[in-house]
Amino acid sequence: MGPLKGFKIIEMAGLGPAPFAGMLLADMGAEVILVERKTDPQKKRIPDCNRRGKKSIALNLKSAEDIGTLLQLVEKADALFEGFRPGVMERLGIGPAILHQRNPKLVIGRMTGWGQSGPLAKAAGHDINYISLTGALRATGRKGQCPNPPLNLVGDYGGGGMFLVTGILAALLETQKSGKGQVIDVAMTDGTAVLMSVFNSLHKMGMWSEKQHGVNLLDSGAHFYEVYETKDEKYISIGALEPQFYTLLLEKTGLDPEEFTNQLNPQTWTSNKEKLELLFKTKTRDEWCAILEGTDVCFAPVLDFIEAQEHPHNVARNTYFELDGFIQPAPAPRFSRTVSKVQFGSRAAGEDTEAVLRDWLEK
Repeated sequence: MGPLKGFKIIEMAGLGPAPFAGMLLADMGAEVILVERKTDPQKKRIPDCNRRGKKSIALNLKSAEDIGTLLQLVEKADALFEGFRPGVMERLGIGPAILHQRNPKLVIGRMTGWGQSGPLAKAAGHDINYISLTGALRATGRKGQCPNPPLNLVGDYGGGGMFLVTGILAALLETQKSGKGQVIDVAMTDGTAVLMSVFNSLHKMGMWSEKQHGVNLLDSGAHFYEVYETKDEKYISIGALEPQFYTLLLEKTGLDPEEFTNQLNPQTWTSNKEKLELLFKTKTRDEWCAILEGTDVCFAPVLDFIEAQEHPHNVARNTYFELDGFIQPAPAPRFSRTVSKVQFGSRAAGEDTEAVLRDWLEK
């Protein structure tokens, strides 16, 4: 079940975006084996979305015997990925050269913040640092305020986890033709830079200021692409970029088109925003939903992640489901024939060691 059914992937236990990538691969049907450190066998299962669908084995990577076991698993695997600092796998005796000796077709994903090379390669860092170095953080925030970190979605999960999955899938496709494996150097800085590509283009066209934030088309500068507070101290979002959508926004809200001409003239944005701020505070979020939701105004209520689980659109699409005793996002994207499905929930560290070794090594 799932488009990756039949693929065997080893995930070296790590933090954040690496487990996220493993979850996506498992959701799509790959058999993902999570290699964790040997711990108390009575350790309880953790209600963690990113652990779902993975089998957990516990190995002591400082033990020659357990390293030997891992290398035997590598011989059966299609891919292996890790999120350690550069050099860690080599020091453990399981660097790419050794892995490829055991399995020349192995796809090896190596994800770090700064990449496998460069002056910062071995330095510690986090999402906020990686998006700082690539211009993404500087481009966020409102005018006159500090740049605003967009959670850790851009560097960790967008520039890191998603690019790791993309790289692994592309390499697996290529391996089917060449019969050869390869190493994928996934740097969160590289991925974030690619995510910023459209803004490089807008800057080249004279449509984006690299010196200021909160004054541009998509960073809260424009009154027609903004978040507004409502009467009940909740929020709504407007994204009426195209002229026909902008015209409909004026029509649905009862605004005078004569007062809102020259939509793309930045000189009018501040005053127009002030008018919209006053307007949207005259009704509650639900009242604005009744007027604008489902129209081509490009509107949505700003929900917290618990409210999102209960929104009729998300309910209709089964965007969320219950597993391990809590509601979490369902697999995405959706396939028409090889449907993705979570096979089981989070496993305790080492829970599947005996079963995996028996299944992988005794067949």
